[in-house]
Amino acid sequence: MVSRMSQTIELKYATRSVPRYTSYPTAPHFGDGVDGATLATWLAALPDDRPLSIYLHVPYCRAICHYCGCHTKAALRDDPVIDYAQGLVQEIGLVAAAIGRRLPVGHIHWGGGTPSLLPVDSFRAVVAKLNESFDILPTAEHAMELDPRTVTKTLAAALAEAGITRASLGVQDFDATVQKAIGRIQPIETVTAAVEALRGAGIAAINFDLMYGLPHQSAETIRNTVALAHGFGPSRIALFGYAHVPWFKKHQRLIDEAALPGAGERIALERTARSILAEYGYEAIGLDHFALPDDEMAVAAKNGDLHRNFQGYTTDACDTLIGIGTSSIGQSHGGFAQNDPDIGRWRKAVEAGRLPVSKGKALDDDDRLRAAIIERVMCDYAVDLDAVCAAHGVTVDAVADAFERLAEPIADGLATLEGHRLTVTELGRPLVRIVASAFDVYLARAAARHSVAV
Repeated sequence: MVSRMSQTIELKYATRSVPRYTSYPTAPHFGDGVDGATLATWLAALPDDRPLSIYLHVPYCRAICHYCGCHTKAALRDDPVIDYAQGLVQEIGLVAAAIGRRLPVGHIHWGGGTPSLLPVDSFRAVVAKLNESFDILPTAEHAMELDPRTVTKTLAAALAEAGITRASLGVQDFDATVQKAIGRIQPIETVTAAVEALRGAGIAAINFDLMYGLPHQSAETIRNTVALAHGFGPSRIALFGYAHVPWFKKHQRLIDEAALPGAGERIALERTARSILAEYGYEAIGLDHFALPDDEMAVAAKNGDLHRNFQGYTTDACDTLIGIGTSSIGQSHGGFAQNDPDIGRWRKAVEAGRLPVSKGKALDDDDRLRAAIIERVMCDYAVDLDAVCAAHGVTVDAVADAFERLAEPIADGLATLEGHRLTVTELGRPLVRIVASAFDVYLARAAARHSVAV
């Protein structure tokens, strides 16, 4: 049972706008001070002995779901997708030329959009260019986000042949009324066929993405969705809170706001799903992931090796992330570089032989320190501030400003501070972004709008 006081505290913070902290500083604080030339300098300075990670973005779907917050557009024909794949091949070549040598790769992730919309020949061409340009390690995880409605036996075989080791299926919700309200009709038979095709091709590591906070969801519907998802035996389940940002994603205006759950209902939906996942043996990983005990992510969480990047929680320990494709964000010691989100401008830059960066953020030592602290808070629900500060060559005085901002959540029981060890409490775990935001010096500088805390 949750006490009335706990409910009051949760409601106090639940509607506050805070970043998801898949990066620090967060994307709203990127500017035009970083361009393709800046990125080329950072790439040339990469160490030879550290594996890097690659993210490839495919900004196309057959239709746009009402809830979608991704950078994507509808493509009813294959022609623009084929053309886009040719641009990916060209950009990989530009990145490889800027690096100047064939570096090892420990992790590859395809996102979108719907990456599986790439025709098989186009997909193979991009993978061939990756293998030509980089040393893909035998132990590398090669993951792809998939729309179950696009997965066929032919596609699954092509993915396995190309080295895909993990598939993440966007399930969201199994309830027919919810599916209609979010513009994503996806019967359970469709998901069944997709899972069977992937496993039949030898891709055994399968994730499910579920969402709470969708229109017409109830405790009963989300309980049923989690039970059905469990029946497929995914090794990981991500449970994301729907971010209603119609000022940013205009198609979300198609969602009836009157049908959306309120703050208290969102909390109850998340808690219901979380408790059922625990009953099924999934271990909670950070804010919104769940994994079976023998999954690599659960092991990493136990060992303190969990990380967080633009794909969310991950076992990817690579220091450098290279973003390929429109709107992709890369990260290195030098900073963040984001590709142009406009497909036409991105393609023109690539064809002209320029790295298609439109903005970014050069990092200083304070940025790196605070990023390290925020990552540990988000991943471990705890951080030894003395140890992290010492590793960055400073004392805890460097983040003294955070203590004033921590006073309120600590007083409300979201966290404790013993000496300089900060720990997020059980009450505070669903609100961990609130605690992490205490170390964010950019949050108050600009009027960037973020999703709500729960």
